[in-house]
Amino acid sequence: MAADATSDAAPDAYQELLDQYRRAATLGSAGGVLGWDQQVMMPEGGTPARAQQLSTVSSLAHDLLTDDRVGAWLDDLADADLTPSQAAVVREIDREYRRETRVSRDLVERISSATSESQPVWRAAKAEDDWESFEPVLEELVELKREYAAQIDPDRDPYEVLFEDYEPYLGLDTAERVLGRLRDELVPLIEAIRESDVELARPFTGSYDTDEMEALSRDALDLLGYDWDRGRLDRAPHPFSTGNMYDARVTSRYREDDLLGGLMSTIHEFGHANYTLGLPDDQFGTPLGDSRDMTVHESQSRFWENHVGRSAAFWERFLPTLAEHFPETAGTTVEDVYESVNQVYDDNLIRVEADELTYHMHIITRFEIETQLIRGEMDVSEVPAVWNDKMESYLGIRPETDTEGCLQDIHWSQGSYGYFPTYSLGSVLSAQLYAAAEDDLGDLDDIIREGEFQRIRDWQVENVHRYGCRYTTPELIETATGESYTADYFLDYATEKFSALYGL
Repeated sequence: MAADATSDAAPDAYQELLDQYRRAATLGSAGGVLGWDQQVMMPEGGTPARAQQLSTVSSLAHDLLTDDRVGAWLDDLADADLTPSQAAVVREIDREYRRETRVSRDLVERISSATSESQPVWRAAKAEDDWESFEPVLEELVELKREYAAQIDPDRDPYEVLFEDYEPYLGLDTAERVLGRLRDELVPLIEAIRESDVELARPFTGSYDTDEMEALSRDALDLLGYDWDRGRLDRAPHPFSTGNMYDARVTSRYREDDLLGGLMSTIHEFGHANYTLGLPDDQFGTPLGDSRDMTVHESQSRFWENHVGRSAAFWERFLPTLAEHFPETAGTTVEDVYESVNQVYDDNLIRVEADELTYHMHIITRFEIETQLIRGEMDVSEVPAVWNDKMESYLGIRPETDTEGCLQDIHWSQGSYGYFPTYSLGSVLSAQLYAAAEDDLGDLDDIIREGEFQRIRDWQVENVHRYGCRYTTPELIETATGESYTADYFLDYATEKFSALYGL
């Protein structure tokens, strides 16, 4: 499928374009390692140098991609006779080139430097519940991203421009429609659960060793089939995954009072890494070796975290391993664990610790706030109060601290505006992909129960991963599932699952 992307029969302009793009992409990959190191290994005092390093790498990559020759090669290829894979490569590079050439080198450097410097400020502000120290940093980042959007297209909604950095083909209108539907249909379901008399099992209420939690996560990665030759597991203040098909790393975090939270986080990040590792090796540095943006990426992480990791079938397989690491849990039943990992905590304030349903209210809250920030409809100083009001409206809870509220996530300090909708969009897609995989493979619970995860991974490679960016997001969804993107599968799955759990 991908071999024709680098065929010797390609026009000279195509080969030149691809070589230039590979250099830029490789610099970006190196920047990713620097970013991983900053969050995982780097001493706190290294921030000033790291900010300059990342700024230099990003500006060099920007220079390569915006070279005048890139535009000339793209013009030469506009009417060239290309294979489908080559045409996809040109489409993706052209999209990046058109955006990058509109953004000044100076702004690229300022954004890179500001986001690098902002992260330790955010970490300290979160640790000390000090919104005032982070507020000017956020204000600067919002202004920089507004300027970025205006340079790309001053006549369009700036938030839509930023959203396309993470999901260029699905459309902000689709995101708004899907998020609106989730808000309208999940809030009543959460309300019904709150009023239910059913009490689910909560077997894990003690204090647990975090080193043993990490060891449990490593065993889970072994079971799922993580390639340790091309990956590693570390700890980070905010869990994330990064890398390429040769080196896809995951991170997690662990709390003594939350036995399975770190495990669920690890399985989530495994889903991201599994996607990255499934990309074709021979396309490193080309669009065909890159993931198809964040909706699809999040669908992979939510597939493994929720549809696999929170299933009763998984715990039939993995429960003995839990007891090996934590003997005090011996006697806990599969049903107990299943109820525990699927508990709806309508009073939970933290997104990364949220259940499948209330999770989306966290996403919608941040999405609605950041759209107003970027559109200039809200002052940064208003964020804490608006955040708290929205959480009270959607979940009936109000954070007592900003640490539990608007300071909880790293994304704003990274300049990642437009990213958050893809969490929910990916969750929706994960249910659609799960249904398609089940149509092809049969009952996935049986496969999970038997530990035959290679079959699931192979299906994902065959239907999603191997294509890289050959298709647009809607085209890839149609190719993988035979249908256009829809929230029906997720809402049916969520309603059926939680109605059964809570006797609705």
